[in-house]
Amino acid sequence: MVAKKNSRYAKETTLRHLWLAALGAAVVARREARTAAGNAVQEAGKLGGRAVRVAVDAAAVARGGALTVAERIEPKFERIGGEIESRLAPLLAKLGIAAKTRRPVRKTRRPAAKSRRTARPAAKRAREARR
Repeated sequence: MVAKKNSRYAKETTLRHLWLAALGAAVVARREARTAAGNAVQEAGKLGGRAVRVAVDAAAVARGGALTVAERIEPKFERIGGEIESRLAPLLAKLGIAAKTRRPVRKTRRPAAKSRRTARPAAKRAREARR
């Protein structure tokens, strides 16, 4: 049987042990700090994206509200404007001031101009005939 080695130094903590433990702790701390920084950047990006989406949604809601208000108020303003014009028309007629007449709104579109595509095949045939 082989004699067992008993070392009295095995149970003592030396400066080398402390140095290696400190290096290990520094490596673990550095790795954790890098991971935490990466997570923080990722979360900040997510929060920024959420903030942008909330701002876009709020702008859309405000735009929709403004359009709704405009749709409700515009006919009232037109009606009030018409009433004012009808009440002022006799007064303006007495003073000899002609009211500005509005140009009638055109309801139909103009016919589209003829495209040059119809002329191209003829021009192409003429070029080919010259050759």
